[in-house]
Amino acid sequence: MSGVPEPVRVAIVDDDELVRIGLAAIISTAPDLTVVGEAADGAEVPPLLARTRPDVVLMDVRMPAIDGLQATRHALATSARPPRILVVTTFENDEYVYAALRAGASGFLLKRARPAEVLAAIRVVAAGESLLFPAAVRRLATAYGQRTPPANLTEREAEVLRLMAEGLSNAEIAGRLVVGVETVKTHVGNVLAKLGARDRTQAVIAAYESGFVTPS
Repeated sequence: MSGVPEPVRVAIVDDDELVRIGLAAIISTAPDLTVVGEAADGAEVPPLLARTRPDVVLMDVRMPAIDGLQATRHALATSARPPRILVVTTFENDEYVYAALRAGASGFLLKRARPAEVLAAIRVVAAGESLLFPAAVRRLATAYGQRTPPANLTEREAEVLRLMAEGLSNAEIAGRLVVGVETVKTHVGNVLAKLGARDRTQAVIAAYESGFVTPS
C-alpha cells in the first residue's frame, strides 16, 4: 500500500450541462478529488448515489422535475451512508437554499464562486465540517425561519454555540476558550443532541431561529 488516501468522490447534480462541465473541469484539477457521476435532475439522484457512492454531492436547488430540496431530503433519509450535500445556487438569499440547509445539507456554494473556492468547499464538507457563511445564514433565518424555543443548554454549551454561529472550527473554538479540542467536540456533540440537529449548520440555524443568537 502506498499510504496515499483515496480521492474524495464527488457527484454533480445540475440541470445545466454547462454548469456540470464547468464544475467537473474544476474538480479534475485537484488530485485529491474525483468526479464519479453526474445527473441532470433530482429524479436521477437515487440511482446515481447507489451506483457511484459519492462522498460529496454538489446539488443544484432548482431543477425541473424533482428539485434539489426533495433530492437532498431523500438522499439523507434513505442512504445507509449518506453523502455530504453541498447546495449549489445562483442566489444565496433563496428559500430553497434555506430549506435544504434545514433538511441537512452541509452548506451552500454560489455558482459564481471561484475555482479555488469550489475546491475548498468540497474539502471542507468532505472532512465532516459544515460550510458556514454566518451573515448569509443569519439573513436566511431572518427571512424564512420558523421561530423555535432555545434548547436547555449549559452555560459553556451556549458559549460554544455562539462561537459556532460565528463560523469558528473546533480548533478555533478551543483556542478562544482555552480548552482542548476534544473538550470542544464533546460540547458540540451535546449541543447537536439537545437541538436535535444533524450537524453544525442545523445547530446554527436553530440558534438564529430561536433568537438565542442575534446579529451583533
